Amino acid sequence: MKDKIHPKYFPEAKVICACGNTWTVGSTKEELRTEVCNKCHPFFTGQQQRLVDTEGRVDAFTRRISVSDTLRAEATKRADARAKREKARRLVEIVDEDENVTPIATEDILGKLEA
Repeated sequence: MKDKIHPKYFPEAKVICACGNTWTVGSTKEELRTEVCNKCHPFFTGQQQRLVDTEGRVDAFTRRISVSDTLRAEATKRADARAKREKARRLVEIVDEDENVTPIATEDILGKLEA
């Protein structure tokens, strides 16, 4: 084995978890930090795993769905109004085609009022 090529070994290295739990192991670093351990991990504790909302992803998804529903409702409302206007236009066109109205002269009206 070559000299001076291996890192220094610490037989009593301290491991510190985010929950506060500590224990000692052998390592090439004097102190190690970890986020989970057997004292706080849901698998070992039996707790339900919580939904972690990273950067508001769940809120953003919910907001996107609600905007989509709103837009869909507005589009349906506009389509119904458009259909109603079209139906009214067709009815007016039918009435205009069926009527053969001759205009009344204003002299005839005035003559009837005087009599």
